[in-house]
Amino acid sequence: MPSLQNDRLLRALLRQPVDRTPIWLMRQAGRYLPEYRETRRRAGSFLALCKDPALATEVTLQPIARFGLDAAILFSDILTVPDAMGLGLYFVEGEGPKFERPLRSEWEIRNLSAPDPTVELAYVLDAVRQIRRALDGSVPLIGFSGSPWTLACYMVEGGASEDYRTVKTLLYTRPDLMHRILEVTTQAVIDYLNAQIEAGAQAVMLFDSWGGVLAEEAFKTFSLPYLARIVAGLRREAEGRIVPSIVFTKGGGVWLEDLASIGADAVGLDWTMDIGRARTLVGDRVALQGNLDPAILFAPPDVVVREACKVLEAFGHGSGHVFNLGHGISQHTPPEHVAALVHAVQTESVKYHQKA
Repeated sequence: MPSLQNDRLLRALLRQPVDRTPIWLMRQAGRYLPEYRETRRRAGSFLALCKDPALATEVTLQPIARFGLDAAILFSDILTVPDAMGLGLYFVEGEGPKFERPLRSEWEIRNLSAPDPTVELAYVLDAVRQIRRALDGSVPLIGFSGSPWTLACYMVEGGASEDYRTVKTLLYTRPDLMHRILEVTTQAVIDYLNAQIEAGAQAVMLFDSWGGVLAEEAFKTFSLPYLARIVAGLRREAEGRIVPSIVFTKGGGVWLEDLASIGADAVGLDWTMDIGRARTLVGDRVALQGNLDPAILFAPPDVVVREACKVLEAFGHGSGHVFNLGHGISQHTPPEHVAALVHAVQTESVKYHQKA
């Protein structure tokens, strides 16, 4: 592989000095971009787009070409793992992801097994390799997976949920079965992320998107320890460099110090937590990623710039900050507002990295 020309992201995740704050955006390749919509139209469906390495490569590179971001993130979906477990993923227009065979019976849960990512998820690994070749060392590539708890929510509910009634009922009435799902899924995620690293991912991220719906005791029983096990099981080096890990629990600010203690290099923040206060709480234990409210991108560009500068100021001087949104970018976001955000971060952050 060619040498990396822009390694700001990797350095910032490891709290090493950088000349400015790196920026990438969760869901940066998506429906807000007209070029993405055109590629998806050619693919025929979202799932077909995910499963075509050439088209997945195309859309992964689109926001890099348009905005000059500091990292690419693999275009895929967190639900590829349970799909590879045989649950039958499909998408309904306007309703999102669903599973043909959600986990409802004890025998289904007992029979659950981790897939071989080099077989059932080979199309994802092919995409990682193609993206790395296409990037040609310009910026690093981030691989990712959903967390065991978040994947379990979809696997038990059969799709998105407003109240998580089915999965929470299972959690409280049959914790043994809940742990069984989480045990198998944890091994699947470790295998999957390590396979992505082997294929060329240079950093990896765990999306614990629904961790914040849990009560504190439940979070510390059914999400946090499994996140820690995954981080401990990850391959630490590849191509002569450390492969940093990021963990993101939406709604997890109350557990920030716990998340900072599981061994990941960085913790992602949603927009509900002040990043300056977060930095005070975790010190130099981890880097922080975040955390502009995605809704700010609906405002005029001058407001976007003003609010981005507030986040930079709140974090303050020194390394260890990766600028991002507090959650995924909305499909209704004007691309020109994203361009204003990226430019503001790339220019206004320089002063926070200069020596006095």
